[in-house]
Amino acid sequence: MRRKDREITDRQEMLDIMGRCDVCRLALNGSDGYPYLLPLNFGMEEADGTLYLYFHGAAEGTKYDLIARDCRASFEMDGAHRIITGPDACDWSMEYESVIGCGRLERLTPEEAPRALPALMAHYGGSGLPFNETWKKHTVILRLTVERMTAKAQRPAKG
Repeated sequence: MRRKDREITDRQEMLDIMGRCDVCRLALNGSDGYPYLLPLNFGMEEADGTLYLYFHGAAEGTKYDLIARDCRASFEMDGAHRIITGPDACDWSMEYESVIGCGRLERLTPEEAPRALPALMAHYGGSGLPFNETWKKHTVILRLTVERMTAKAQRPAKG
C-alpha cells in the first residue's frame, strides 16, 4: 500500500468499517474482457477465523453465468465520506474509510441458504424477524469466502 499512514491492519477495525457500510461492490470477471461490477446488499459472518460475505439476488442473471465460468471475485466497501475544503483546489481532499479484498464465490444450496439469511438481515438491523418461505422460489444466496483484504482511511485530524 502506497499510503502506509492510512493503512489499517487491525482485523477488528476492518470488520467494524465493513459493518458501517451499506453496499458491497462485487467485481466479477466479465465474459467480454471487462470487469462486471455489481453494487449489492450483504451480510457478514466469521467462523473459525474465516470471513464470509453473503449476497442475495434473483434466481437468474448475468452474475450467475459469470460465476459459473470463474468464481473468483473482488469486493470493495467504503463510507464515512466528508469533503475537506481548502483555499486552493490542491488543498481539497476527502475523509473516508474503505476495505477491499478478494475471494471465491459459491452458490449456496437450498439447504445451506437459510443459515445465511440472518447474517444478511442482521447487517441492516433486521435481526430476529421471521422469513416468509416464498423467498426460496425467487432468491439465490451467494457466499464469498474472503481470502485476503486490506483497508485504509483518512479520518478527521485529531486536535
